[in-house]
Amino acid sequence: MAGSGVRILPARPGDPKKVGPYRVVGRLGTGGMGTVHAALDPHGMRVAVKVIHPAQAEDPEFRARFRREVALSSRVTGPCLIPLLAADTEADSPWLATAYAPGPTLNQHLAAHGPLADGSLHAFAAGTAQALAAIHQAGVVHRDVKPQNVILAPAGPRVLDFGIAHAADGTSVTRTGVMTGTPGWISPEHYRTGTAGPAGDVFAWGALVAYAATGRLPFGTGTPDVVAYRVMSEAPELAGVPHPLRELVGQALAKDPDERPSAPEAAERCVALLAAQTTRVLPVATGTAAATEPTLVGSLIEAEWHIPALDDPAWHGRHSASRKRVTIAAIAVGSLIGGAVGGALALSPDSGSTDKNRSSATSSPTPTPTPTPTPTPPGRTLTPSNDTAPGTSTDTATTPTPTAQTDAPLTPRSVREALASVPDPAYTRAEDETQPLPGEWAASTRAETPEETAAAREIRDLAQAMLSTKGWQQSTPEVTFHHEAQTIVVTSGPVPQIPEDHQDMFRRIGEMAACTVASRHLREHPATWPYGRFSVHWLYGEQAGDAPVLGFGDAADGCSRETAGRWTGDTFGLVTAGIPSSAGDEIRVADSTVKAFQTAWDARAGEAGLEPLDAGAVQLGFDPVEHAMYVWAHEDGYGPLGGRAQQSHLTDIVEKTGCGKLLAEAEKNSGWQYDRYVVALYWGDEGEKQILDSGTCPGG
Repeated sequence: MAGSGVRILPARPGDPKKVGPYRVVGRLGTGGMGTVHAALDPHGMRVAVKVIHPAQAEDPEFRARFRREVALSSRVTGPCLIPLLAADTEADSPWLATAYAPGPTLNQHLAAHGPLADGSLHAFAAGTAQALAAIHQAGVVHRDVKPQNVILAPAGPRVLDFGIAHAADGTSVTRTGVMTGTPGWISPEHYRTGTAGPAGDVFAWGALVAYAATGRLPFGTGTPDVVAYRVMSEAPELAGVPHPLRELVGQALAKDPDERPSAPEAAERCVALLAAQTTRVLPVATGTAAATEPTLVGSLIEAEWHIPALDDPAWHGRHSASRKRVTIAAIAVGSLIGGAVGGALALSPDSGSTDKNRSSATSSPTPTPTPTPTPTPPGRTLTPSNDTAPGTSTDTATTPTPTAQTDAPLTPRSVREALASVPDPAYTRAEDETQPLPGEWAASTRAETPEETAAAREIRDLAQAMLSTKGWQQSTPEVTFHHEAQTIVVTSGPVPQIPEDHQDMFRRIGEMAACTVASRHLREHPATWPYGRFSVHWLYGEQAGDAPVLGFGDAADGCSRETAGRWTGDTFGLVTAGIPSSAGDEIRVADSTVKAFQTAWDARAGEAGLEPLDAGAVQLGFDPVEHAMYVWAHEDGYGPLGGRAQQSHLTDIVEKTGCGKLLAEAEKNSGWQYDRYVVALYWGDEGEKQILDSGTCPGG
């Protein structure tokens, strides 16, 4: 929320009257991290003050991340950026403050006035490139360059959210970003491997400039999966971008990150183009280091910037006549609110929950990649593995099709009945809810018996089959065993930098694969199979001495989440479904199904008096863990899905039309695994997740 879209709202009961030296005069918004207050400093300067929610402030880990955010923000300075004015990370209610200035976001300006042109376009390109260059020079990766995060302030463009995603060393600052980025603004390498570096910011910058010049998204619109496919496989549409800016934008949008210019190089070239547009004499030596001096860049941008200033009249009655009017800088409300990541990749999984009861997983017939060897982490002594036949190298063995499917469904009752059927079951910790203890990961060993070897291979195959649908094959899961703890341990390969939604997806996949295999063994061999617990860990690097626990559970509880015999979706699956698919059949079905939803809604609109749905309002993704299609939309309470009747129409359309699509695909595609559906909404700026309906498709 920024710019002209931000209006001062009345303060609410309980809001502070003063934060640090700033007098609070109203609210600008509320987000997942805290509340953003409109305030004035002692001299009458307008500021935006973010105060962290009390529940967040009580969390030591969150407070540490907030300190890191402030530290990153304070070290990023430069033209077209938002300076941090002040902060108190140790207060009972931690806060930070930035300056405020009116102005629309790029999205708002394009909707109202159309594309930028001539000098304003070149000033936009130069200013945003300069901002990224300054961010990268400070050792920070933006990770979410998009139109909503650029404000067109009176003095030029301003890039928001510059310090709250990740440091260039991969250190996470906030958990609200998940796979930080928005479909169409994410680089090909981020889609393929989760890698998000400076080159990814440059890719998004190229898309941003093309969008500013044409009003069109360079990779088009559609479902997240379809856009992801175009980003990774197709050339951008750059018609309408003026030469020679088009050449630079095309290079920034190269599929190979090594072929893109750096942010400083892009900035220098843009400044040279901007100087050529300038009609008054400025002391700039284009093509040289002088062209990128902040003062001179600012002069160039101001000379060619033709965006009218906007203001909120509510400010004028809120500071006394004796206060001096001051020149306003720019606002970072978008970064303060914390709700700036949109689309399918915009929402974070609920943190801090292990959710042991997962849905049942049958074997996925999706082809899996060839596994690669996983280095032995320090501190672990792994015994030789029997996972492959004698003389077979693990780096060339072909992964077999998973075979964990059984004739009868695995339920908590069937597993516990099997354990109760023998007088002395091998697994004895079915009632033990103790979390994994420190040292269990380091003490686990590779498979030593034929049964362990077969189970390890089966778990890896199941996990890789699910991971492959999301194009995530850079790390072969490692499966080890801790005999004394009766625990199967699933560990990611060494991956130093990865979005947290990918970690959560790996957790769910690892839990489901281990639970599926362990529960089957418990039911079929209760007298001899000792492993009923499982834990999933994340290895951050080859030299890491430990791998933090992502999740754990007990296979004796079963792997199915049902209420009164009905399967239910959850927000964890919603986040996984938001990760774009790399499977061609899923992309195809998603695209055709969303179009069918639109057609069905339009048909009902005339009959039931429904408001029309904008193109792209409803999005769809697949969760391979629970074999479910997730359908979601964003709603602020005043849109076409704000009422219960409208939501009921949507869920009915999804169940009838969506399930019809899923079952039709299953009839012609023996590898199709999806027969469940979920309908969800994201509410307001905070993106609060609500599951409206879920279930198994009739006949599925």
